[in-house]
Amino acid sequence: MAEVSSFQLETIVDFHPQVSAVLNVTPDHLNRHKNMENYTAVKMGVTRNQTESDICVLNYEDARLRQQAEGLRAKVLFFSSKQRLTEGAFLEGGSIMLFLNGKEERVCGIQDLNLLGVHNYENVMAAVLMAASLGIPMDSIRRSLKEFKAVEHRIEFVAELGGVTYYNDSKGTNPDASIQAIQAMVRPTILIGGGYDKGGEYDEWMEACVGKIKLLILMGATAQKIGVTAERYGIPKIAYASSMEEAVKLAAEETEPGDAVLLSPACASWGMFPNYEVRGRVFKELVRQFASE
Repeated sequence: MAEVSSFQLETIVDFHPQVSAVLNVTPDHLNRHKNMENYTAVKMGVTRNQTESDICVLNYEDARLRQQAEGLRAKVLFFSSKQRLTEGAFLEGGSIMLFLNGKEERVCGIQDLNLLGVHNYENVMAAVLMAASLGIPMDSIRRSLKEFKAVEHRIEFVAELGGVTYYNDSKGTNPDASIQAIQAMVRPTILIGGGYDKGGEYDEWMEACVGKIKLLILMGATAQKIGVTAERYGIPKIAYASSMEEAVKLAAEETEPGDAVLLSPACASWGMFPNYEVRGRVFKELVRQFASE
């Protein structure tokens, strides 16, 4: 299995996956692709060499992907977090269900997963469809799902200090990814965001933050741009930091027991860090330093 970026898909010639998946198409890398039409076309390039005997897994809740599905040669299997499907995978009553080849079965309950957030349940459904399409036995699929741990830098639990939980979502490098992290939070949240400007807008991100975050701490090249958007949506409190250390200190000063601190930048790391992995590890190191003080 391989995760292929839009940059890589720009230059494919013979790449031909037996099973492909596009989880969503949301604004990202517009400084390179210029507009959503170009970006969508590039991402759908993963299906370019697929034939009628291949499978493409798509998110039914993404209107762009439903539209793209109409012109594909590969057989399309949808997954949905909101409605029952006659074929594909869907979330129903806290269970992940699979309807494939005329057979419906329960895969697992979301309480069996070591993951937070609807976006993760969508990822699980996509993985289930891909695995089942390749003939992997359901027992093996279930066992793998129950054993799977959250990946580093994606809503990764870091520590609980004085009743405050810290999460590292440095992999949230675009607004949609950060929206998923915000929606997964069940506590009053202090959000650390900002970074390199890829040319995107932040309205949907800030709209998702309304009523969810008590403080927004911004840093990097996009700080002022995001701050203006946050003010427009009435985010209650906004602060600015020149470094991750300052951001973590500001967050710690504002927390109360029962709060969460979430690093979910909605931006790339460049300009302050060489990559999102380094950014996330610096955040974790700083949190753990506070724990040892």
